[in-house]
Amino acid sequence: MCIRLTILAGWLIMASVVAICLGAGVAQTVSAGDNTHGADHDMTHEDHHEEGATHAMSIAHAHMGPHMKWTTRRTLTADDEARADPIVRTLRAALAKYQDYRVALKDGFEPFHPELPQPHYHFTSKWRGLKADLRFHADEPTSLLYRKTEQGYQLEGAMFTAPKRMNEDRLNERLPLSVGQWHAHVNLCFPPKGSAAVADWTRFGFKGTIATEEECDAAGGRFYSQVFGWMLHVYPFEEQGDRIWTH
Repeated sequence: MCIRLTILAGWLIMASVVAICLGAGVAQTVSAGDNTHGADHDMTHEDHHEEGATHAMSIAHAHMGPHMKWTTRRTLTADDEARADPIVRTLRAALAKYQDYRVALKDGFEPFHPELPQPHYHFTSKWRGLKADLRFHADEPTSLLYRKTEQGYQLEGAMFTAPKRMNEDRLNERLPLSVGQWHAHVNLCFPPKGSAAVADWTRFGFKGTIATEEECDAAGGRFYSQVFGWMLHVYPFEEQGDRIWTH
């Protein structure tokens, strides 16, 4: 009994430490971190909160580009459709109460940069992001996606997250890759610490032209092979499948 209590206490301490680290470092729109790549979590406040980070999290992503990685689309099967349909139904039911964004706020979802104009606003739960590192919960997406209106916010969909250590086979276990594509932000170069205000953001960051470690080193920057975990947007209130699983 004592051994079990000790293990439980240790797990709770670890979970608390991870949650604190998430709040202090990792941007609010990502999954709880993959601690096997500590260097990738050394991004500074200025890195996460410059315009490019918001842009990368909110726009309709192009499927090509040096800073985006997508899972490979697999051949659709009847089994895949049968597995994906319940996910949509479960998510749709779980999101019903969040049509009122104030309920989301009460439940611990925090808006990412609400002061900036964005096509979609991510309201993120750090606790759900932490749980998403361990298993997939169709009724517990990490983020809620809203469109800003004159009355407040209108719910559009949700975002699931997964740790970046996962390979495509494991991501396929969460959701068939023939149905939806997960994406990740990769090959990013950020300027030296303290130089964000004068940096050339056409070269650095999420929209920058630098996309290799060699180029980044030559520019005196800090290179990250991948920041944040895997992400997947879902719009369960749409009628057509290609609009449900679109970015």
